[in-house]
Amino acid sequence: MTATPATTTGGLRRLPTWPRRYLLTAVIAAWVLVWVFVQGRDTFQLGGAELTPLHLRINEASEVIDNSRNDNPFFLYFVNYVRLFLDEAVTFVQALISRPSFGRPLPVIGWLGVVTVATAAALLWGNLRVAVLTAAGFASFGLLGLWEESMDTLALTLAAVVISLLIGIPLGVWAGVNDRFNRLVTPVLDFMQTMPTFVYLAPLTLFFLIGPASATVATVVYAAPPAIRITAHGIREVRPATLEAGTSLGSTAWQLLGKVRLPLAKRTIIVGVNQTIMAALCMVTIAALIDAPGLGKTVIKALETLDVGSAFNAGLAIVIMAIVLDRVTSAAGRRVEIRYRAGRPRRPGRRRAGIGAVLAGTGVLVYLSHTYVWAAEFPSEANLGPYVRRGVDAATLWVQDNLAAYTGAFKNAVSYGLLNPFEALLTGSPWWLIAAVVLAFAAVLANVRVVLVTAACLALLVVLGLWQDSMVTLASTLVATVLVMVLGVAFGVWMGRSDRVDQLVRPALDAGQTMPPFVYLVPILGLFGATRVTAITAAVVYAAPVAIKLVADGIRGVSPSAVEAATAAGSNTWQLITKVQLPMARSAVTLAAGQGLIYVLAMVVVGGLVGAGALGYDVVAGFSQLQLRGKGLAAGVAIVVLGIMLERITRTAARRADAEAHGAR
Repeated sequence: MTATPATTTGGLRRLPTWPRRYLLTAVIAAWVLVWVFVQGRDTFQLGGAELTPLHLRINEASEVIDNSRNDNPFFLYFVNYVRLFLDEAVTFVQALISRPSFGRPLPVIGWLGVVTVATAAALLWGNLRVAVLTAAGFASFGLLGLWEESMDTLALTLAAVVISLLIGIPLGVWAGVNDRFNRLVTPVLDFMQTMPTFVYLAPLTLFFLIGPASATVATVVYAAPPAIRITAHGIREVRPATLEAGTSLGSTAWQLLGKVRLPLAKRTIIVGVNQTIMAALCMVTIAALIDAPGLGKTVIKALETLDVGSAFNAGLAIVIMAIVLDRVTSAAGRRVEIRYRAGRPRRPGRRRAGIGAVLAGTGVLVYLSHTYVWAAEFPSEANLGPYVRRGVDAATLWVQDNLAAYTGAFKNAVSYGLLNPFEALLTGSPWWLIAAVVLAFAAVLANVRVVLVTAACLALLVVLGLWQDSMVTLASTLVATVLVMVLGVAFGVWMGRSDRVDQLVRPALDAGQTMPPFVYLVPILGLFGATRVTAITAAVVYAAPVAIKLVADGIRGVSPSAVEAATAAGSNTWQLITKVQLPMARSAVTLAAGQGLIYVLAMVVVGGLVGAGALGYDVVAGFSQLQLRGKGLAAGVAIVVLGIMLERITRTAARRADAEAHGAR
C-alpha cells in the first residue's frame, strides 16, 4: 500500500490522510508508556481551599477595586451610572409586571393584563395557533405557583433583549455594509460565542456587583453576537442587482439602506431577534448565580438542597417560557416572509379593523388587571405547583427504588470504564507530559499556528495555578464528547438516510436546543443524584442535538451518484455507511465533534453545581466565598483558555478535513 502524496495548504506542508491515525495512536501509546513510570510527579495538585500567590494577588486587586468605587473616576462617571441605569431599567419592568410598585401592593399590570398583552402580541405578529399557545403558556406560570418568579425572569430577559438589539442591530448593519468592520468584528464575535456562559459572570461582578446590573451586562454580552452576526448576514444577502437598480435610480447610500437593504433583510433580522431572545433567556437563568431574580434562582436553590420536585417545577416554567418566546418570534418571521411574497394585503381595511379590535380588547383587560385584585393577583386556589412537586418527588423515589440497578450500572460503566481511567491518566501525568501530548495532537490535527496558540494556552493554565482542576474538567469534557459523538453518528446517520426519521427526530432536537442548560440538570439529578455522572449525562443531552443535526446534514450532502455507484457495486448497508457516506461526510463529522466539545465544556462547568467539581466548583465557590474570589476568577480564565485551545484545534481539524474531502472529489 502506497502513501497518499502530501498536500500543501496555506503554505504549510500537510501529512497524508492515512498516517495521521497512526501518528495519533503512537502519541497515545507513548503517553501511556511514559505515564507508567512518571505518574504522580509535577501534577501541581492544589487543595480546595488552598490558594496560590497569584490567587492572593487577585484577591488584593479585587479589594482595591471594591475600595475605589466611590472615588475612582472610572467608577464615578461610568460604571456606577451604567449599573444604576441597568438596575433602574430592570426594576421598572418588574414594577410593570411582577413586583409591587408606585405605592401599590401589586404591579401596575396584573396577571390577566400580562396574559392578554402577550396573547395579543402573538396574534398580531403570528397567528391564532401561536396566540392560544401563548395564553396557555403564560397562564401555566400562575398554575405552577411561579407567577412572580416567571415575570422577574421575563422582565430581566426583556430588558437585556432591548439593550442587545439596540446595540446589535446597528452594529450588524454596519458590518453588513462595511467589509473592514465585518473583518474586524467577526473574530470578536467568534470569541464571545466560544466562551462558556459561566465565565462572563465572575469578572462582571467585580465592576457591577452581584444583582440585576451584572446579570443584564452578562446577558447582553452573550445575546448581542447573534443579533450582530445574523443582521450582517441579512444585509449582505441582498442581491447586487437590486442594489445596482436602486443606485441607477439615484438613491443615496442612506436611501439604499432604508428603502432596499433593511426591508429585504427584515426576515433575516427577525431570525436574529429570535436567537437573541433565546440566548438572553438562557443567560438570565444562569445569571441567578450572581443573584439575578427569577426562575433561575429557584432552580439553583433547589439544586443546592437536592430538591428535585422544586427544581423540576421551576425548570418546567423555564421550558414553557422558552417554547412560547421561540414560537412567537418564529411565527413573526414566517408572517413577514408570507407578506413579502404576497405583496400588499388585499383587504388592508379589514386588517386594520382587526388590529383595532384586538388593541381595544387588550386595553380593557389591562385596565381590569390594574384596577381589580382578582385580575391582578393570580388566584392562589389555582396553584398546582405543590401537586407537581409532590408528583415529581414520588416519581424520583420510584425511579431510585426500582431503577437503581440500571442507573447504577450506567453510572459505574461511565465512572469506572471511561471517566476514572482517563481522569487518572490526565491528573496523574506530569504537566510537561500533558503539554507534550496536547502539542503533538495539535501538530498532527492542525497547523503551526494552532500549535503556537495551544502552547500559549497550556502555559496560561500552568500560570493560573489550576492545572489539576483543569485536567479534571478536561477529562469530563472529553469523556462526554465521546458519548456525544456516539449518539451523533448513530442518530445522524439514521436521520441522514431516512426522511421519515428526520421528520420525527428533528423537531425534538430543535426543542432540545431551545432549553436553557440548567433545565437538563433537573431530571438527570433525579436519576443519578449529585455525582460527576450527572454533569456528564446532562452535558451529553445538551450537546447531542447539535452534533446529530450536523452529522445528518453531512450524510445528506453526500453525492447521490457516489451512493448509487457503491450500491451498484454490491455494497451492503453497513459498507455503504462506513466506506462511502461517513468518509465523504468527514468534514461534517469533525465539525460536529468540535461543536459538541464546546457545548459539553459549557455544560460540564455548569455541572459543578451537582457534583462535577473542578473548575465549575471553583467558579461557584468564588461567588459565595470572598476569600476564594481570586481562585474563582482564575478558574473562569482557565475555562476560557481550555475553550480557546479545544476550539482552535477542532475547528482547524474540521477545515482540514473539509479541504481534503474537496480535494478527493
